[in-house]
Amino acid sequence: MKLVDELYEMYRNKLTGDEEDIDMLAFAFLEEMSQEDLLALIQEMDKQELYDLMGLYLIESLKGKFAKEEYGQQRTNTYYPRNIH
Repeated sequence: MKLVDELYEMYRNKLTGDEEDIDMLAFAFLEEMSQEDLLALIQEMDKQELYDLMGLYLIESLKGKFAKEEYGQQRTNTYYPRNIH
């Protein structure tokens, strides 16, 4: 995505590239964007970029929901040993 390439080029020598820096950069960028700005970026995406975006959103959202549900609970073991012989 052109935006990612531009942000990378702007900050590659200013940040360490660790997860904290990347989070900070992403959230700072999003704070400056309006809903219309974000929708315009989405409109410019090709099919694969849109799938990637939605895929990441779904994966992270589902991870959060499952983690929240399992917080403080023991998950039952779903592995059942089988005799293959």
